[in-house]
Amino acid sequence: MNEANLIKLQTDKLIDGMQKLNMKADKAQVIMSFLQLLQKWNKAYNLTAIDQLADMVTHHALDALAVVKYFGGERVIDVGTGAGIPGFLIAIMQPKTTVVLLDAVGKKARFMRQVKRELKLNNTEIIHSRVENYFPDEKFDVVTSRAFSEMSQFLKITAHLVKPTGEFLAMKGPRSEPLETGVPFKQLACWDIDVPFLDEARKLYRFTGTATEQP
Repeated sequence: MNEANLIKLQTDKLIDGMQKLNMKADKAQVIMSFLQLLQKWNKAYNLTAIDQLADMVTHHALDALAVVKYFGGERVIDVGTGAGIPGFLIAIMQPKTTVVLLDAVGKKARFMRQVKRELKLNNTEIIHSRVENYFPDEKFDVVTSRAFSEMSQFLKITAHLVKPTGEFLAMKGPRSEPLETGVPFKQLACWDIDVPFLDEARKLYRFTGTATEQP
């Protein structure tokens, strides 16, 4: 199969998946452009273990799109974003939301800056920093990550980023992750996430942004 046909096939799969998620598919071409950039850069910079476009559609794009509806607020930060997932998908689907993508690895930050330029994602900001060293002028409505670290650790090292009225949304795999005893955050929800064309189980955890002692 030549490259053009492969791209069309995977674009059709992406559109089908977006429709299964009850999403408009008008941003599908932008998402595919992002995935093509990721695949191109990945050959030289090893940004992700997933290197086939078909797998990027399911394991990256649709995996992130499946949780976009849970994100609200004006400012979101994706901590340890890697190649920009879910941050870029949130930014593409919610153009009025400011999305900060933070990662400590230089080559990943360079890739994300290229994506921002080429796709004109002006609602994104790329930060090359360790999370514990980043102190923004304005805090965030939502702090998120995808399999960034163990849950209690994620909450503790990102607590300084969230507004008093904000929240944490953590994308995780199938294994339940209870908080350590005494960690001062409250779990509000844990959703089982169905990702189109993906058999692997996913969970999305929601915690209050205000430190609240567990009962």
